Amino acid sequence: MNIISRRTIIVMGLLDRCSLAWITGQTLSKMGYRIIYTIQSETLKKRYLDSDKSLSDSEKAAMEILFCDVTRENEIKDVFTKCANIHGVVHSLAYANPATCLGNEFHNGTVEDILKSFQVSSLSLALVAKYAVPQMKNGGSIVTLTFDSLRAYPLYNWMGVNKAALEAIVRALARRHGKDNVRVNAVSAGPVLTTASSRIPNFNTLIEWWDKKAPIKWDPEASKSAIADTIAFLIGEQSRFITGQTIYVDGGASIIGGELLDFERK
Repeated sequence: MNIISRRTIIVMGLLDRCSLAWITGQTLSKMGYRIIYTIQSETLKKRYLDSDKSLSDSEKAAMEILFCDVTRENEIKDVFTKCANIHGVVHSLAYANPATCLGNEFHNGTVEDILKSFQVSSLSLALVAKYAVPQMKNGGSIVTLTFDSLRAYPLYNWMGVNKAALEAIVRALARRHGKDNVRVNAVSAGPVLTTASSRIPNFNTLIEWWDKKAPIKWDPEASKSAIADTIAFLIGEQSRFITGQTIYVDGGASIIGGELLDFERK
């Protein structure tokens, strides 16, 4: 048996085949890892995954899925109690009420909605590490997904704040768990087309802005595989001395001042 094939990765935040969790899980599976997905609830599984006609019944039956609502610490604990001797975790989780935490006005957010958004999008990573690291008997890797938090973007509002907190948590966890031989990193992706991103108000405006800035032409669909490949790199042994970092997979948009000039475009 390939040595990788004995290693289990928990991919958290599955929704449907458009999600980065799905594409990352499929990428890691092809590399020989055993993948266990988490999805928030049986209701969401029935709505988005079970109803997907492009997946055969045998493909659906072959998937290993656990339910985990990360606003409930006992459910996080239960996942990692069931999954002993794991090698890594992919944390692909974020939530913000579009009506209050996103959109044209920053000050619409209610405290209750903001706190729930922080709990799912940021705090959950720390709770995942709390219960996952003891199951990484031989060390391992935790990778989360973020979005450029160095700049304030229109419409993104409280989710931008949450991503900044998430990246700070990555650094804190990397420091805490280095002695456990567990690496913690983030991948900062450009805007991609998923069911979740479709709920961000005027999301296409963000993609249009990316087109004006990214020196490598951005494709919000094809880029998903590049993001998954980077996550796979951070999960694997090739990145064994990388921890506490945020790796940008955004076509270079995050390093550009202003917009690309006409002569810089193809």
